[in-house]
Amino acid sequence: GNRCEMGLAKNKEIKGNESTIGGRALFYMFLLALQFGFQPFLTRRFTPPTICKSSVIVVQEIIKFFLAFSMLVMSGEFENVKKTWSVTSWLVVAAIPAGLYSLQNFAALLAYQNLDGVTFNILNQTKTLSAACCCFIILGKKQSKVQILSLLLLLVAALVIEKIIPLDLKFNQYSYAERMQNTNELSTHHFTHGVVPVLFASFLSGLAGAICQKNLQNSKSGNESRGGRNSFLYSMELCVASTILLLCSLFFSKDGEIIKNHGFWHEWNIQVFIPLFVNAFGGIVVGLVTKYAGSVRKGFALIFGILLSGLAQAFLDKETNGGISISPEQIVGGFIAGISLWLHATNPFQTKSTKLD
Repeated sequence: GNRCEMGLAKNKEIKGNESTIGGRALFYMFLLALQFGFQPFLTRRFTPPTICKSSVIVVQEIIKFFLAFSMLVMSGEFENVKKTWSVTSWLVVAAIPAGLYSLQNFAALLAYQNLDGVTFNILNQTKTLSAACCCFIILGKKQSKVQILSLLLLLVAALVIEKIIPLDLKFNQYSYAERMQNTNELSTHHFTHGVVPVLFASFLSGLAGAICQKNLQNSKSGNESRGGRNSFLYSMELCVASTILLLCSLFFSKDGEIIKNHGFWHEWNIQVFIPLFVNAFGGIVVGLVTKYAGSVRKGFALIFGILLSGLAQAFLDKETNGGISISPEQIVGGFIAGISLWLHATNPFQTKSTKLD
């Protein structure tokens, strides 16, 4: 059929051995690379640092909901899922992931506003490590030896980009202390409001992703006998649950006071909607890339996205970052992260029976 079941598509495409790739798949990969590469730049450029983060996330969830609803209607499955849907099943499959995604959205938005695009994207790749660990714990999915090596390389890339692992062979304790005190990249604010939030968001992404994958593939309340829950329906359910949790949190949070005193649209302007629509659109494109290109080539699209974020930082972000340019650490870190993603995508774990085949 024409349904884009994201969870199932991932499983089938990983097992498959794609020898050719069509124009449609290349087009979706290009769109994903663009979104992945330019999202940090767009958020930094068009989202005011003083804006109420809760209001941003609420609007973002609403946009995602209507995008997913539109895709569900266009897929021709709306009537089927409407017949089998219930409030009980929604609470069972969406409550925990929604809470995790809500926390992830807060952390990612904070990191977006305090990190340059390249640093954010490379540190964000630690979600692969989180996903691998959580999938093993929740779904029992194992990693191959090459994949384990690639995850270690990913950690090395993160340490290089943050200048914890130096590129200077003459590095010593004095130069390290001097860098810690004198560089903006390693300032306390950069670490607490940029590095820590993006690493936390990556962990939550892996945990929530593993739970969602289990629900999409094995949910007894799904609307298909073999396919689990419809991915577009599931996206809508997560959006509703996340929005409800967020609105409830406003009664106890600082953002709630800001909205009460200054209004929901405090510090908003029409440009804020640019990164919100792009981010929501990217979530839909991920499913399309997985369906038409497969998980392996999705990895290549993300690698290309890292390169695009570097170009965006070098040529578009100079004015807002005081003439910032790509550092050697970012180049080397991005290269290592690219290799690790490629190794992980092209060397899946194989059972003995699979190897014999």
